[in-house]
Amino acid sequence: MRIFLVRHGDADAEVPEGLGDEARALTAKARQQIGAHFASVADRIGAGTVGLMLTSPLVRAVQTAQILTTILKYEGPLRAHRSLLPDMPVGAMDAIINEHASDDLILVGHSPSMGAMAAYLLGQQSIPKPVNPGTVIGLERGEGTSPARLLFYAAPGQPLIEEFPP
Repeated sequence: MRIFLVRHGDADAEVPEGLGDEARALTAKARQQIGAHFASVADRIGAGTVGLMLTSPLVRAVQTAQILTTILKYEGPLRAHRSLLPDMPVGAMDAIINEHASDDLILVGHSPSMGAMAAYLLGQQSIPKPVNPGTVIGLERGEGTSPARLLFYAAPGQPLIEEFPP
């Protein structure tokens, strides 16, 4: 099973009048940048094996997921899931991950939860790199409870990393 953790792209700093933080949308620049970034890692993800894409229900995450589906030509289910909200504990996704253990998953969320989830799945306290907007972290999880293995860490504008320094 492969799990791809994706942090949403840069969002507008201003909260739309009369709405809350959940309504902040991606900037126009972020839409272009993450589209190009996702295209650069699309072959490593491959839409053919992805069984499910889940996203935080916040606007900026949903927009990021939509851009990713277009780049990957992904035609499977795209669902909003409250376990990917910014304030949810990383273990909140365990049931979903276990339920879909035979599928590759894409999870689109926020910081710090995407970095915390990567560390959790890798069996580490933290990961040594920041999870900037648009970052994709590819993990491979084996059978049982063994920690996942890092496939790649891809932050926009940075070289792709296939292993973290010890």
